[in-house]
Formats: sequence, structure tokens, C-alpha cells
Amino acid sequence: MEDRLKLHRHHLRADGRDYRVITLRPGTRARFSTNFYHETWHILSDPHGALLLSRLLWGLSFQRQPDTVVVIDRRFIDPNPFDAEQGDPIALVPADLTHLSSRTARHLSRRVAVPGTMSGTVRWHTWSLDVAVNEWRTQRADGTWWRQWRPEEDIRAAEITRLGGLLNVRASSSLLRRWAVYVATMHDYVYGGMSYTELDGPKGEPCRSDGEVQTFHDYHQRVSVARISRREVLAAENTPGEPAELRPLIWSRNDRGHGTHR
Repeated sequence: MEDRLKLHRHHLRADGRDYRVITLRPGTRARFSTNFYHETWHILSDPHGALLLSRLLWGLSFQRQPDTVVVIDRRFIDPNPFDAEQGDPIALVPADLTHLSSRTARHLSRRVAVPGTMSGTVRWHTWSLDVAVNEWRTQRADGTWWRQWRPEEDIRAAEITRLGGLLNVRASSSLLRRWAVYVATMHDYVYGGMSYTELDGPKGEPCRSDGEVQTFHDYHQRVSVARISRREVLAAENTPGEPAELRPLIWSRNDRGHGTHR
């Protein structure tokens, strides 16, 4: 991973507080989506997007300025690759420094894409992520990971939930770093072109985490197919209006075309 990531900085005021909002630059090619499935929120992308996400999480964990938040705004959010429902913008929130209300989250999400709000460019340093990733891979490969003592991550403030129209991904600095390593190495194990890793927190249950990052090598193709399937299903007569009835019809059409059902 190169340590040359440049991001945009916005200084925005909301609910009487000044926020430092970090966003992707317009030329960024990574795209993301979100969906809620099996009682779990998912962040969806391709391997390139996952590596970018890991760097955002890692760099954010070292921030020290209060009321800092990273927002992946609507310019970089696709419809999801299953049924083409529009994904939500994503807010990465350091629990040690920042608290967002629903109203504040909604305001910041709308404002970051408005021309003229950008106040500068920041260099997002993440060189130590490479060290952590290599250490984790080495310990996992030789079976010594369990012997290494390290402080337990603080999971008390972890939360992955929809807030003010954004997917709010909130955690302590130590947990953000653990998530960053897991996301960076998730592609060490690929199943049929798909990889995933859990974003676990205080509500974690067996076989179900609070959140998940899921990637597909053919993510962009899946999004395109799902868009076409959704358009065709909606154009048919007697199309159901309820999402729970509509989604299986789109999944079925995806399967007949390119096998994009989850």
C-alpha cells in the first residue's frame, strides 16, 4: 500500500460545533455501496475499494483533533450489487473524539458535496498499516498470533447503524486499527471472487456481527446487472411495491443473467 493518499478537508459548522470533515477527492475511482441483510449492515466494494477503506480507518485512528469525521459521500456511493437499491453515504467516526446526532450527520453529508466548502488538502499518512498487516499475516501463518500479548481493543463505543441518512461506522481508535488490518487482509481468503470480514463490536453474536465489509472482484459488473434487472422488473405490469416482494424478483433476474444473487 502506498502512503501517498491525498484527501480533502472541509471545515463545517453544525449544531453549534465546528467539524473537520475529511472526504475523498473527486478523481477517486473507488466506489462503495451499503445494504442491510441478515440483521447486519454491509459495506460493499471491490478489492481496491477495501484497501482504500482500510487506509481511511487506520489514518482516522491516529487523529487527535476533536469533531473529526471521514465521510464517503454520495458521489462515491453506488446502488447495491444485489437489487440496486441506492446505498447510503458512509461516516467513519472516531468514538474518542466525535459524536454525531442524526441532524448533524444529515447536515454534514449534504454540505460536503457543495462547491466551495473544501478548505484544503490533507496527506493521509498510513505507513504503519503495512507494518501491522505484515505482522498479522506472519503471526497467522506460523500460528503464533495467540501468543502475542496486546491490549484488548475498546469495543464499548462501537456502533454500526444508519444515522441521519448515513451508515455510521463508529469505534474507538484501537478498534478502528483492528478493523483496518482485517479489511486490508480480507482478500487473503477469496471464495468464488468474494471476500468478507466482520466489523465486530459490543453487540456481536455467534455467526452475526454488528457490521461487515464484503467485496466482489466483479463488483462493478454486478452493480450494472442489478441496475438493469431492477429497471426491467419495475417496467413490468403488476410489479409489487413492497421492497421485500420486489427484491426476490430482481435477484431472480440477476441469476438468469450473470449470477449476481448474493
